[in-house]
Amino acid sequence: MGNWTLESIAWERFDASKVDPEILRNIKAAAMVERNGGDYGIYLRRVFADDAAAIEDIDRWSLEEVQHGMALGRWAQMADPSWDFDAAFARFRAGYRLPLDATTSVRGSQAGEMMARCIVETGTSSYYSALQDATGEPVLKQICGHIASDEFRHYKLFFGHLERLHARDGLSKLRRLWIGWWRLAESEDDELAYAYFAANEPEDAVYDRKKSGNAYIRRAYPLYRPFHVRRAMAMILKAIGLTPQGRLNGLLTRLGLWFLRRRTVQLAAEGA
Repeated sequence: MGNWTLESIAWERFDASKVDPEILRNIKAAAMVERNGGDYGIYLRRVFADDAAAIEDIDRWSLEEVQHGMALGRWAQMADPSWDFDAAFARFRAGYRLPLDATTSVRGSQAGEMMARCIVETGTSSYYSALQDATGEPVLKQICGHIASDEFRHYKLFFGHLERLHARDGLSKLRRLWIGWWRLAESEDDELAYAYFAANEPEDAVYDRKKSGNAYIRRAYPLYRPFHVRRAMAMILKAIGLTPQGRLNGLLTRLGLWFLRRRTVQLAAEGA
């Protein structure tokens, strides 16, 4: 486990006057995804059933992901006492399921799976860093700081396995680039959209993937600053096997910021 627990969070410092209701909605959704780390652990254990070194790290990672979800969920309940975290999570699990019967990676190889995990950890570490910097609520700031540090450590963990498995699977830079791009595209898939829906919409609401996904994105993208994007691009480039810093990073950072701002303006215009 990491160097923090639910008991080490300074819950007594919670300040309701500093809760941003827009951030709260996304925290509720994030709590769903993080708490579902147990299912991700099941999937990854099946994919890496023949790799004892990976299994040991996956087990530890899964427990830490669940802890993230529990911390975020507890904070959200403090911010909105009417919200039922357990009921929302049950609703999420009923409507969104991972391919738990898979025995091979949906990425085509074990190295490909580790590449995808690096991209996921890049996204989460940068997002929680952005949340930490954006919120003025002391307890959420502490939680997001812990989670961001964990996710960055997870990236390094999975990157180590990627390098080890790459030597065996021979994952080309082009293939790594494709997996990275595909996994980035999946950031707007059903998981976060349904998590947002399950966490925030009334029981009689009808799920609309585009509507729920856009609602989450509209609240998430404006939080990013150049520093967050620059570090994320460095992590992605390193995972692909390219130089993390330099002109390419600068170009991708500018493109990333342009995309985030363009999507934010677009969704605001659409009234998401």
